Amino acid sequence: MTQPQDGVLPRFAVGVDIGGTSIKASLVDVTTGERAARRFAVANPLGKEPEDFAAAIAGIVRDVSPIAGTPVGVGFPGIVRGGVVRQTTHVSQRWVGLDAQALLSEATGVDVVVVNDADAAGVAEREFGAMRDREGLLLLTTLGTGIGTALVHEGVVIPNSELGHVHIDGPDFEPRVGFSAVRREGITLEEWAGRLSVYYRHLEMLLSPQLFVIGGAAAHVFDEFAGFLDIGTEIVPARFGNDAGFTGAAMVAVSPDRLAPWYRSTSGARLDPGTVPVVD
Repeated sequence: MTQPQDGVLPRFAVGVDIGGTSIKASLVDVTTGERAARRFAVANPLGKEPEDFAAAIAGIVRDVSPIAGTPVGVGFPGIVRGGVVRQTTHVSQRWVGLDAQALLSEATGVDVVVVNDADAAGVAEREFGAMRDREGLLLLTTLGTGIGTALVHEGVVIPNSELGHVHIDGPDFEPRVGFSAVRREGITLEEWAGRLSVYYRHLEMLLSPQLFVIGGAAAHVFDEFAGFLDIGTEIVPARFGNDAGFTGAAMVAVSPDRLAPWYRSTSGARLDPGTVPVVD
């Protein structure tokens, strides 16, 4: 984790989001959640092995970091505790049991913080996005290759909820409700929204949340399917869309206690008012 110098935390950090098909990254101003450099997106390495991801992420960090030692946060698609991967579905199973934080720190040459990807997105949306100033139990669902979830209760992100892997009328519902099903199965957005409604009604029964937020790739076409949803809870698109993962990962890199109680708190540190030119 990033150590404050003289009580001052960095204002900028590199955020990386490992998705089911690609790695997305950018330099982020953690005081606003805005990008401070162009957005990077590269296809996942063949095989999706840890060493291949480490090499790819090291290259991205070199390209994105404005100076050596810029903090780096990585959102990983699976359960992560203390930087160690406990479960994953969309990358190699060799990740399971691996200290991803140590691997990526060695590859990049900086202290990397690794957290669940949807939880990282939840941090971004809670602090600067659709969940800001909202009370009660809130649920972000990232709809892309599969389903990621971030539970937020009274402003606190509860790590590793993994509510995408619920069983409804048989097997794991995730492959049928992830946004990738639209293209893979050739179904319409209306048909897909019908499946999504079943999923959200199940979550309503279990949790009775005050708000659903749709993130991931589906957030960018929210207006095209929202009218087909049949649920009782308010639902809105994520402010950061498919960029929420790397945005929140950058924020957690600077202050891990934004998310995970097992990381040492850095509360009380000030933010460095340094500037980095913003480019598209």
